[in-house]
Amino acid sequence: MARNSTPRHIGFIPDGNRRWALDQGLPKEQGYAHGIDPGLSLYEICKERGITEASIYCFTQDNTKRPPAQKLAFTDASVAFAFEIARRGAALLVVGDETSAQFPKVLEVFRQRQGTGMKVNLLINYGWEWDLGGLKNGCLRSNEVSRLDLIVRWGGGRRLSGFLPVQSVYADFYVRDEYWPDFDPQHFEHALSWFKRQDRTFGG
Repeated sequence: MARNSTPRHIGFIPDGNRRWALDQGLPKEQGYAHGIDPGLSLYEICKERGITEASIYCFTQDNTKRPPAQKLAFTDASVAFAFEIARRGAALLVVGDETSAQFPKVLEVFRQRQGTGMKVNLLINYGWEWDLGGLKNGCLRSNEVSRLDLIVRWGGGRRLSGFLPVQSVYADFYVRDEYWPDFDPQHFEHALSWFKRQDRTFGG
């Protein structure tokens, strides 16, 4: 990819929902529902900016070890978000282990991409080991997901946390310290401006 270009495929790690809830004096599980509207805003902005593909970390197999109230809350938020962006015309693919009881059965239809708009990949009950395990049968389980150009993470964490390890191999990584429910469109604009300043030589 040439310098000063717009990323084609962006990954988003919307972290900090539980910490945001605690700061508001709320139970941890209430933070997830407050992440839905920011996600819808970001989706609309991506469409306006001509981003062709976005991958969003919803919840991982490790996340399902959290207390039942939190697990129910992030599952419900993920399902609500998935159906709303599908309604808005996204070409939606859900990537995650649908054979597990932790996978929302109502999303099984999206294990094959549905729709013709901007590609959106939601990582739901996703695990990097599960993904790489597909290589035993010849391909990644996320083989329909293209290589990432940019990853944006909220909540201050400086790690991938198992996010699409193969597709992330040459992605630039931009971090916001704000918690995800405090998303502001300027966060994304700053990420795009930062990306344009990177010298992406891919080792060459």
